Amino acid sequence: MPRGNASQSKVHYQGKDEDFVIMVDDVASVQAWKDDRSIPLAQVVSGFKIFVTHKHGAQNAYDTASKQTLDNEFGTHNEDECMVKILEGGSLQETETSERQGPKNDSMGARQAH
Repeated sequence: MPRGNASQSKVHYQGKDEDFVIMVDDVASVQAWKDDRSIPLAQVVSGFKIFVTHKHGAQNAYDTASKQTLDNEFGTHNEDECMVKILEGGSLQETETSERQGPKNDSMGARQAH
């Protein structure tokens, strides 16, 4: 049974001290939000979390952004306001994960009771 084969969309914002990433539902919803601001953020973002990558770009491990980090970069720690600024000034990135097939773990053996 195939697993994977899904797309992941995110917005990467390069700040003066940190790189910020938020996950979004898809590219079309972000473009629709940019054209019509009456669309609620809940229909655009995948979760109300802002991540930092410690200046390692958008492809690194993510940590949750602290309130102090948000204050330093955006002048506020209100996550909704920060997300709007990231969506406005960030670059949209979409990646496609490849389909994976086959057994999950060949090294587990027969798995019989002893």
